[in-house]
Amino acid sequence: MTFIELLGYVGAHCKYDIMDGDIATTLTLALDGKHKNPVVGNIIAQMYKNSAISSPDAEIDRAQAINTLGPIRLFYMKDDAPVEGFRLVEDIVHKIDGAFNDEAMRLKD
Repeated sequence: MTFIELLGYVGAHCKYDIMDGDIATTLTLALDGKHKNPVVGNIIAQMYKNSAISSPDAEIDRAQAINTLGPIRLFYMKDDAPVEGFRLVEDIVHKIDGAFNDEAMRLKD
């Protein structure tokens, strides 16, 4: 799946409101530091930047997507980090797994 498809899935299934407009706008605002929620914007921007892909339409696999969150998870696990960020990251990790599980099931059919 592409990064933009993954972001769309996570946005549609996350228990937090991570979207700021449509999918492309959400990513653009996050990368520009203008997302309506700075914590969410930072998480999305770091996911994209850490993924080592050249375009939002580039393919990303499960391991690559989860690995993008490693540094973000460590940041939000610090004692002085906002708890909201930790909860968001944990929910996003579960939604990423769900996206790839759903994709695997679709491909089996």
